[in-house]
Amino acid sequence: MTRLSENTRRSRTMRLAAWPLAALAVLVTGCSDNDGNGSSGGDAVPFQELIDQGVTRYLGLYSPMMSTADGDVTNHVFGEGDGPLCLSGEPYSMATRDTGTEDLMIFLQGGGACWFDLCAATSEAAPGIPEAGILDPALPANPLAGMSTVYLPYCDGGLFASDADVDSDDSGTPDRFHRGLHNLSAALDVAVQTFPAPRRIVLAGVSGGGYGSIFALPLVRQLYPDIPIDVLNDSGVGITRPDDPAFNQQIIDYWNIDAFFPASCEECTIQGDPSGFLDWQLKQDPNTRLGMLSYAQDFTIGTFFLGIGGPTFEGVLRPAMAELENLNPERMRSFIVPGDSHTFLLGELDVAVEGVTVGEWVESMVDDVEGNWESVSE
Repeated sequence: MTRLSENTRRSRTMRLAAWPLAALAVLVTGCSDNDGNGSSGGDAVPFQELIDQGVTRYLGLYSPMMSTADGDVTNHVFGEGDGPLCLSGEPYSMATRDTGTEDLMIFLQGGGACWFDLCAATSEAAPGIPEAGILDPALPANPLAGMSTVYLPYCDGGLFASDADVDSDDSGTPDRFHRGLHNLSAALDVAVQTFPAPRRIVLAGVSGGGYGSIFALPLVRQLYPDIPIDVLNDSGVGITRPDDPAFNQQIIDYWNIDAFFPASCEECTIQGDPSGFLDWQLKQDPNTRLGMLSYAQDFTIGTFFLGIGGPTFEGVLRPAMAELENLNPERMRSFIVPGDSHTFLLGELDVAVEGVTVGEWVESMVDDVEGNWESVSE
């Protein structure tokens, strides 16, 4: 792993340190519009509480060991050590594509999950950017085809948020490297170095990357403080086991991700329904919108990973999405399809609900066609 130069790190540290000072100035002058429920207004810094809890602790620490061009894609590989790493100990890599536009897509790939009693996750990061769905610049139905792209493979087993090395076989040596927060932070540093001033950002993720987009948002906002962000969350909308707080807390502890949950927000505790936490995020950041896509009874998430079954999953999904939109009528929409399949954005752009395809729905969101971006479900 290659560390940033001392001058670069000093500059980055000064930039990050300016945020808490700005927040302090807001409090001193009385200009904050915080309503006591976690909302952010005026000059308040979005997600300051999470920053104080440490979610940005690895920003500015790592740079790629090697960056090589392959056509219009540049692959960035990080070395082994105490930073970015995949689940099995392989080096982490990510990729960028610069199309010359002012629009940027940050895409988080999916690939399962791994915890104390279940481990079914991708454990290596493949080079390149797959030419599929919204990542395929030549696909006519792709509404994001012209965007520059930052592509984050998923290989930590902990939803891009994990920060724990685990000795799963009690051999005395760690054999699972849940370094998601290292990987995410390092990749986003490459993003801001490569694309320092986009006009807008689409933060997209599928499956584990959909869950990852929830954790990534505060970091993306920290690096891009004034840029509009549209979050496209495909089949990782944040549902956990309902009525099983002990299990949910075990996962949080196992991955060491407690810092992502604001201590001040009682509604943000992980109790199955994600609407309280997602509402907190939207209230923190008025320059963000959420587009949430899911099959009603997603088998992969609801049955295989959560073990709650399709009907219970749907029983959480539909009211959670409805409540979130009711609380944020201008900034949140959902796309819910009957059935138990899994994910859309990498290959199912022609799936339609109420006569609207996934591709058309995404286009309505990102192009902000007035009145055309609506929630759809059957």
